[in-house]
Amino acid sequence: MKEKIYYLLFAVLMALFCTACNEEWTDEQYEHYVSFKAPMDYTRGVTDIYVKYKLNGAVTYQLPVIMSGSTLPGHDTEVQIAIDSDTLKSINWEYFHNRTDLYYKELTSDYYEVENMNVVIPADDCMGLLNVNFKLGGIDLVDKWVLPFTIRESPTGSYTPHPRKNYKKALLRVVPFNEYSGIYSTTTMEVGFTDSGNKMTTNTRTASVVDEHSVFFYAGLMNEEELERGKYKIIFRFNDDGTVTLSAPDPDIRFNPIKNPTWKLAEKMDVSLPYLKHKTITIEGFKYEFDDVTSVPGTPIRYVVEGTVNMERKINIQIPDEDQAIEW
Repeated sequence: MKEKIYYLLFAVLMALFCTACNEEWTDEQYEHYVSFKAPMDYTRGVTDIYVKYKLNGAVTYQLPVIMSGSTLPGHDTEVQIAIDSDTLKSINWEYFHNRTDLYYKELTSDYYEVENMNVVIPADDCMGLLNVNFKLGGIDLVDKWVLPFTIRESPTGSYTPHPRKNYKKALLRVVPFNEYSGIYSTTTMEVGFTDSGNKMTTNTRTASVVDEHSVFFYAGLMNEEELERGKYKIIFRFNDDGTVTLSAPDPDIRFNPIKNPTWKLAEKMDVSLPYLKHKTITIEGFKYEFDDVTSVPGTPIRYVVEGTVNMERKINIQIPDEDQAIEW
């Protein structure tokens, strides 16, 4: 008889405990903090975003603004966004110190437009979107352009920006792309002095957007941290007939295209992953000369560059948005 009473008492206690637990889990377990979905690359202090280059036309990028918590807010929340120039200045000093030529530049309003700096997170959702319309025609990618956003404090107390600084900031490094831009394998490209048989090579080189049909490389082995890197832009224009036209904007380097290359496109589906497409651009048989006019002031050094380079993109054909479909 006693055992039955004990079992009955135990069952009642368990029912009360479970009811209390269920009620507890209907309450909010975490703070309703508001933040951006823009994970920072801590090695460089910014978040890369890839925007398709269009000369005459805007491209819309949607920046997610999210609210944390285990429950939905139950009411519309209007979040105020602002440009954050001060944080960008701090990042520049932290990462580059006195190398001001390497500083991230704040993207000017010539290249973007935000119609509404307030984002509404709906009552039945935990995310809203900030629409940024980019107009990147004519942008010079010798510089690194960043659009810095921050979440402002709520004037009414209706939301709380995330207390972690990097969660309520979005330092968007804008990287335009076209069909030909990206990181090229350059192991078969050789760089040497015009009067010497010794050759130098490097594994990769970056091609940056000039316009819809053109990219630029830095000449030879000149890199992105050169103080006067802008002098050494070599433009590769991809023509419809399969040829590539080479040119250099700065006459100081005495650029001489000895041989204009050709280009070709190859596409194939992945053997193991049926949703993945491999797209390869190959630039074949280029040769040019240029002067290095900055390494030894007053004494130009003549280089010759020749070879073949290629760039592969992996594209998830199941994703409709091109910037997200490419595996960067």
